[in-house]
Amino acid sequence: MTHTADTHDATGTTDAVQDIRLVVLDMAGTTVADGGLVERAFEAAAVELGVVPGTPDHAEKLAYVRATMGESKISVFRHLFGTEDLARRANTAFEKAYGDLLDGGLVEPIPGARAAIEELQRDGRTVVLTTGFARVTQDAILDALGWQDLVPLTLCPADAGGRGRPFPDMVLEAFVRTKAADGMRQVAVVGDTSYDVLSGVRAGAGMVAGVLTGAHAEDAHRASGATHVLASVAELPALLRGIG
Repeated sequence: MTHTADTHDATGTTDAVQDIRLVVLDMAGTTVADGGLVERAFEAAAVELGVVPGTPDHAEKLAYVRATMGESKISVFRHLFGTEDLARRANTAFEKAYGDLLDGGLVEPIPGARAAIEELQRDGRTVVLTTGFARVTQDAILDALGWQDLVPLTLCPADAGGRGRPFPDMVLEAFVRTKAADGMRQVAVVGDTSYDVLSGVRAGAGMVAGVLTGAHAEDAHRASGATHVLASVAELPALLRGIG
């Protein structure tokens, strides 16, 4: 099935789309393909906390991790393990395991993602990369891809007071820090999960797009309030010019 970009915003006009000044892009699943590293890193974190692979408890926790792709990882671990101490132990183990897996060269850009980011910036739009990972993991991904200087700002939940998606805080932080837009209608939020979409909707962004290169399908994006669904972030520059 071929998915094409809907060139109309929620009001049925292209004006808001063409006036986007700030683009807030998710990383894993949206601009970055990590080959399932989240699940593999979770396996390591689970073992660290005594969750035995093959047990119902392990299966239940892994299912929750899959269902909450896009959410702040420390929030996920708080839900799974109940106490702050256990959550932080799990998060530390997760970050270490993810970093070790990155060193194995298993992360790469989503096809066309870097070109799309550069094209958006050439068009005069400011691009911010956000993640539900901790800063140490986000930096490791940026280093692995050679993206340290690709955009002027990258944000993780800690940069926005500790609340990650589905809260709107990182989107609002990008708006405040960059001063690239006059209002939230000039902001686009793009991600591969319903949590990305919810964060954009809650922030009041003028455009909220789900992409189909990661965790969630079109129905989940639409149900969460997406104004657009794209096959890939590579479609975004043309869409924002009103021709995609």
